[in-house]
Amino acid sequence: MSEWLRLAILIGLGGVGVTLLATGLARMLAEDRRLARAFRAGLETKPDAVLIAHGSGRGVALSLAARRIVTVWDTGGWRIVYPLDEVIGVELDLDGQVAARAMRGEPRRLLDRSTGAEHEVRLRFLFDEPGHPDFELTLWPCRQVKGGPSRPREAIAEANRWIARIEALLRRTGGALTLSAPAAVQRPASPPPARAEDDASGLFAEDGLEDEDEDELAD
Repeated sequence: MSEWLRLAILIGLGGVGVTLLATGLARMLAEDRRLARAFRAGLETKPDAVLIAHGSGRGVALSLAARRIVTVWDTGGWRIVYPLDEVIGVELDLDGQVAARAMRGEPRRLLDRSTGAEHEVRLRFLFDEPGHPDFELTLWPCRQVKGGPSRPREAIAEANRWIARIEALLRRTGGALTLSAPAAVQRPASPPPARAEDDASGLFAEDGLEDEDEDELAD
């Protein structure tokens, strides 16, 4: 009788383990899909770059064509859409200390080490929006093995790539900071709120076009 009881217990434990594994995998896949839908809904197009803090339900995506950057949390339950010209900068925090940053109007503070974080790797995005001035992603420790970094070095490398990306974006947008209508927190089911955006039609225009037009008018 004891042998049958032991076998039943082992079978039960095995079933519980398989169930937990399947549930975890389903949640992981659901997070990526829901965040992807939230990114596309906020940008109204396919994003050019995406950063996800796996296992936290938080992420950031941007589109150069749409001239937007969207922050998402609660696994796509909430999001905020900003114009690209509202991006002030980004900071990399290693164990509570700022290790690298790129800010509008400042020289980039380069990362002088790719290791050394023992507890946390955080990336903080800063925006010219008083109501929602920042958004933080914890890249390490990672709550999921699949899809996320397996060690702090990988999280730091990904954060450093985003610092370089934001620095390039700041060079493209350039100019003084501009104030827009306050960003509205959105649920995916709601249409994006109307925002007063500055004319960024010259975002990728070559320098010197305006000077040429002025010369022609002068003639």
